Amino acid sequence: MKTRQVCTRACACVLILLLAVPPLLVAQQQTDAVFRQEELEQILAPIALHPDPLVPQILMASTYPLEVVLADRWTKQNGSLKGDALTKALEAQDWDPSVKSLVNFPQVLAMMSEQLDWTQKVGDAFLQDQKRVLDTIQSLRAKAQASGNLQTTKEQIVIVEEKIIKIEPASPQVVYVPTYNPTVVYGAWPYPAYPPYYYYPPGYVATTAAFSFAAGAAMGAAWGYAWGGANWNGGEVDVDVDRNTTINNNINRDQAKQKLQERGQLNQNGQGKWQHNAEHRKGVSYRDQGTAQKFNRASTSDSIQSREQYRGRAEQGRQDLGSRPAADRASVADRAGQGVSGERGGLGGGGAGDRAGASQLGGSGARGGAFEGVDRGGSSARSASQRGTASRQSFSGGGGRAGGGGARGGGGGGRRR
Repeated sequence: MKTRQVCTRACACVLILLLAVPPLLVAQQQTDAVFRQEELEQILAPIALHPDPLVPQILMASTYPLEVVLADRWTKQNGSLKGDALTKALEAQDWDPSVKSLVNFPQVLAMMSEQLDWTQKVGDAFLQDQKRVLDTIQSLRAKAQASGNLQTTKEQIVIVEEKIIKIEPASPQVVYVPTYNPTVVYGAWPYPAYPPYYYYPPGYVATTAAFSFAAGAAMGAAWGYAWGGANWNGGEVDVDVDRNTTINNNINRDQAKQKLQERGQLNQNGQGKWQHNAEHRKGVSYRDQGTAQKFNRASTSDSIQSREQYRGRAEQGRQDLGSRPAADRASVADRAGQGVSGERGGLGGGGAGDRAGASQLGGSGARGGAFEGVDRGGSSARSASQRGTASRQSFSGGGGRAGGGGARGGGGGGRRR
């Protein structure tokens, strides 16, 4: 009898404690969890075998997802720009240099823009632990090499130096972007519950080869912004603003150096370690509270809390408005409309400039991802759908469901939950 009473009291205490914990805190603790190793390999599989000059640009740019979307749209609209005209046009954009450098690779920009959920995961993982991301890429390269699928070709040179696998362009003036099926090229995938993401560009024709390469991208004006390089041994991305000066001498590098030096990111020689610039995030919320606090910005849960507080005030305002005389309601509604506009603009958690940037693509996305509601007007969505339907269908790795491989040997079934 006493035992039963003790158990009953213990259960009651546990229940009281659980009820006392705010739901947002519980959700935040779950969100703060680091990526599992199987998740990292799943996320990084599509880019681990890209050439070394390109990989760091993708990793850095993925931390600025909204700018990636803007750059992709801009590139599609300005594809005819070349040389000095392209340099002048890019100098007018306020995107991060890593994002500008990807203008040379419209296929990569399209992948990152169309697969925003994946892009954000890459960026979140990179912000969380640069070394772990770079080590995972090396691990995936080792698997591909052990399977006999990572070799020197006419497009690329594979170099092994003290267990570090480098993939360099066969020609320094041309970079080829590979297309491959991760479920084939890495050998037997060890995580059935986490099938790898993969991407086939529009117009891709499957072949029996493990790799295929699109037309090489000549290193033009945009590549002059590729200042970051992978330091595989150090587990970080190093920055040298004077890189690629022979490719583009028209970039205002002194101005870029001054800005980065003022932020303490570069030494007097214009070199240093890459650091994330929260201003280029443009209001997109961060994955976890720790990262948000590190960059003095809002996390996803902060955005949700702000929205809930706004809803409570809005409801109270509707009740107050209903109890007022009819003559007062018009002016109150006007003031409320101004308040709603300001409140909604602030949900992203950034500054005024950040909120303006985020609003271009439907806000900061406190619900279920940073870009929910993009292109609600319809025309851009239909265009994107027609352009990349096959690619989006194939980019289906992830989640708790591991679907069977399709005709392309696809890596997975349902969307990642």
